[in-house]
Amino acid sequence: MKRRDVIKFLSAAPLAGGIIGNGLTVQSASAEEVTTAVAGRDLFKELGLKTFINASCVCTTLTASLMPPEVTQAIAKGAEEFVLLNDVQDKVGAKIAELCHAEAATVTAGCWSALVQGLAGAMTGMDRKKVMQLPNVEGMKSEVILQKAHANGYHQALTNTGAKLIIVETLEEVEAAISEKTAMLWFLNRELNKGKLNYEQWLALGKKHNIPTMIDIASDAHPVENLWKFNDMGFDMVAISGGKAMRGPQSTGILMGKKDLIAASRLSAPPNSGICRGHKVNKEEILAMYVALERHIKMDHEKEWKMWEASMAVVVNTIKNIDGVKTEVFIPEIANNTPTLHLSWDETKIKMTGRQLKERLWNGNPGIEVMGGGTMGGKRDGIELSVWQLKPGQEKIVANRVKEELLKASV
Repeated sequence: MKRRDVIKFLSAAPLAGGIIGNGLTVQSASAEEVTTAVAGRDLFKELGLKTFINASCVCTTLTASLMPPEVTQAIAKGAEEFVLLNDVQDKVGAKIAELCHAEAATVTAGCWSALVQGLAGAMTGMDRKKVMQLPNVEGMKSEVILQKAHANGYHQALTNTGAKLIIVETLEEVEAAISEKTAMLWFLNRELNKGKLNYEQWLALGKKHNIPTMIDIASDAHPVENLWKFNDMGFDMVAISGGKAMRGPQSTGILMGKKDLIAASRLSAPPNSGICRGHKVNKEEILAMYVALERHIKMDHEKEWKMWEASMAVVVNTIKNIDGVKTEVFIPEIANNTPTLHLSWDETKIKMTGRQLKERLWNGNPGIEVMGGGTMGGKRDGIELSVWQLKPGQEKIVANRVKEELLKASV
């Protein structure tokens, strides 16, 4: 910004003392300070952080997804005023509940936090003495029953409350495990096909024994109907990540379900001094989560899907005729339900392992992150990649870089 442009900016400001950013006001800022505030800083470059093309997934280590302008604008706007934290949770929670066919909802510090907070509510109810007692579970229901196939790591969130996990496999084992100590029946959606009990059986057990049921659908915002499907199905609580497919802030999640359980769960969360006091979600994130959810529900998902298919076609068509290469596009049934490419090759014709290709893509310029890079599930080598987190045009960069490395390794 040239000095004359800075002067124009200053003269256009609505108030002499208006805030222009970074804590500066038009009244107090120098031309250089105004220029910096308006132009912004490239913190990635300033801090020496590696940015990359995400042809992988929305996992936490990759910082999930990128927030669209509507969401970042909600964060910026939310930073301009004070509101009471409970008020914003009340108002946003009511809107989320309406959109997702739930009785109530609250924004949490990610899906993990939603699990802890929801279980805490099931254990304490509205008894504030019990709320302050956790993780000491003396005198309260404190056991959570789950299927062995669902104990894949995320279930550890439930132990934050002090609860004991009871692992089962069959219907008979669940019936035998249920007692006066049972606080909740927990279901992990991504492992649906690995467990022996399905949705209907799990819900029937909860209803029969009057025990709350919770389902974790962290990565299942696709198809969009999932956002209300499990509430309609009858689960008492549903937990989901906010920063994955919905593209909200990565540090957000949603806990929704029965009104009494959500109300009880909030007693353990900020601004209260319960077990989830440290699971703080600021007003900007709460507002942004609402905007992200609303945007996700209203968007044209059929159009989005066609865009993904077109991007995937660019990748496949660029590499499929390389001698020895095999391409297989599939759709994961549960979790990250988007077009995904499994790329493999004849290693007698292309002297490179999946791990080597993954490393070479990452170390290139620009760096590209893909999935796999080893024997996947003990069955097959190669890599997997997706296109749903790519920016427009990046599918061509990914396709050409993969082609380049495959050809370099060709015999």
